[in-house]
Amino acid sequence: MEKRETIRLDKWLWYARFFKTRGLATKTVTGGHVRVNSTKVSKAATSVGAGDVLTFPQGHHIRVIRLVGCGTRRGPAPEAQGLYEDLSPPEAPKDPVPSVPRFEGKGRPTKKDRRMTDLSRPDMLE
Repeated sequence: MEKRETIRLDKWLWYARFFKTRGLATKTVTGGHVRVNSTKVSKAATSVGAGDVLTFPQGHHIRVIRLVGCGTRRGPAPEAQGLYEDLSPPEAPKDPVPSVPRFEGKGRPTKKDRRMTDLSRPDMLE
């Protein structure tokens, strides 16, 4: 029987570039925010290997990842992307950012708008 290659969970998350530092990866795991094969884990030293499925939050999204390899270092992004297969549902497109309102009773009027308002006002002194 062949022994499966494994690696520490926090180290793998760092190698795969899901977290900027290994400390952040460790904090997420020890906080109980990571599931390995649908089982909550709270130890950063949990061993993971190829075929395991990880579920964890990243920003405002929940990531579902299947490990493909363990890796040997924290390399460049293309190398890190080869360590996993992303099973996360695609993100919903965001609503477009509304344009900046011009002066239509909203927002601040421009200098030209203020001049026009001043010219259209009857003289206050007369």
